[in-house]
Amino acid sequence: MTTGPHRRRWSLRTRLLWAFLVPLALVLAVVGVVATTAVRGELVDQVDTRLAAAVARSASADGAPPGGYGQDGGGQDGGGRDGGAQDGAGPDFLLAPGQGDGTLGARVEDGAVTEAAVIDVDGDGEPLTARQTAALARALAAVPADGVPRTVDLGGLGDYRVVATPAGSGEVIVTGLPLASAEAALLRLVVVGVAAGLLGLLAAGAVGAVVVGRTLRPLHRVAATAGRVAALPLSSGEVRLPDRVPSADTDPRTEVGRVGAALNRLLDSVESAIAARQASETRLRRFVADASHELRTPVTSIRGYTELVRRRGGLPEDADASLRRVEAEAVRMSGLVDDLLLLARLDAGRELVTGTVDLTGLVLDVVSDAHAAGPDHRWRVELPRAAVLVPGDTARLHQVLANLLANVRTHTPAGTTATTRLRADGHAVLEIADDGPGIPADQVGGVFERFARGDSSRSRAGGSTGLGLAIVQAVVTGHGGTVGVESVPGRTVVTVRLPGATVAEPDPDEGEDADGEALAATIR
Repeated sequence: MTTGPHRRRWSLRTRLLWAFLVPLALVLAVVGVVATTAVRGELVDQVDTRLAAAVARSASADGAPPGGYGQDGGGQDGGGRDGGAQDGAGPDFLLAPGQGDGTLGARVEDGAVTEAAVIDVDGDGEPLTARQTAALARALAAVPADGVPRTVDLGGLGDYRVVATPAGSGEVIVTGLPLASAEAALLRLVVVGVAAGLLGLLAAGAVGAVVVGRTLRPLHRVAATAGRVAALPLSSGEVRLPDRVPSADTDPRTEVGRVGAALNRLLDSVESAIAARQASETRLRRFVADASHELRTPVTSIRGYTELVRRRGGLPEDADASLRRVEAEAVRMSGLVDDLLLLARLDAGRELVTGTVDLTGLVLDVVSDAHAAGPDHRWRVELPRAAVLVPGDTARLHQVLANLLANVRTHTPAGTTATTRLRADGHAVLEIADDGPGIPADQVGGVFERFARGDSSRSRAGGSTGLGLAIVQAVVTGHGGTVGVESVPGRTVVTVRLPGATVAEPDPDEGEDADGEALAATIR
């Protein structure tokens, strides 16, 4: 498992399974080692019991007449151990009656092996090879003649339990039994234990996966509820939170139940807070709408009376100038009131009349108006040959484009080129690009906020309420579209995307060139 920033993160289910299986594997391993050690000790004890009997027989045979063991005649040519004659080579005590195959017999004098042989499967003594004898001599060098069984490695003969006993005159008799059968039994035990342990781990893992999965299922339902709530548009509008954790998953006696109950309490608190916020926003919108509506009449009256007084004439020059300023501010206040009223109605979901809007013709009209209002700017259009149609409110979309071009005219110096592009790719994509000084990077994210003000580096020859781009965003959002801005010094692009765009069939009278290619022109 890696560490650091790229550390692998496991799921809770995986961690629980590992927390269950790893200790189980350790317990099985410990039990296996202890059981194998105990069985090995028992098998070695059995070999030692047989070895003690073999040593007694060897000692008894070593003291018998050299002609044979248990026979009436000493020099007869007997054919087997029961006959008492020694068949094959090796120490004369090796083939004592009762010795089994594999039994080792050796004589050692002054540390040197003088005779050594083992009993083969036919019951005959088979002398050791020179290499086996050398291995036996090295092993017996560490075996004292004290009659205690010890395990030695005899090379090609394998492991043996041997006992060395003194026989007088400095001679030592060595008797041994092989451990091959005991080691084979231990190997079978280990193989069976490992196989059974692995099968047990697999079975335990499968059962654990099912149990853990069922145990964590309520937690998954809690997470699913939280995910559905997180996907709701909680930032604005009237939002209800119908999702709750099921009562079966809110049992306070369980950990998951406590989490589910806490999540339900949290959702109740959030719903209450959202309801309070929505009520406050509704009251505020109603107040703004009512205030804007009520202000329209006195502002209009101020404008009318001011204009009436000025038309009568006969006023001093300073009074006439003051009335002009009053009238100009009244006009500005009237525009502000109209913008506030429009935003309040858009927030309430009203003020949109849906129809089919020809964006191509709309762009040409609005750019022509912008050229008339700002002749010191260069106005360019790039349009497809076929008309782009979208469902929407013609007046409000006209206001969107007019506000965007007015924003360019107001906040860029004379000589700036503004290009309006239109294309269709499933959506109607409207781009207004200018090569002005751009928007400061710290203000790009807030240009669509209400009463947002541009940086002083962008010229402000005319007044601005700070609501133009807010109205753009509100209208575009009301049409189900999006609006964004990208700006660097020398290039600012505002992009409006409107859904449901269709392209009208081009007029056949325009010839073969009317194939949807873009048209570019500069309005002068």
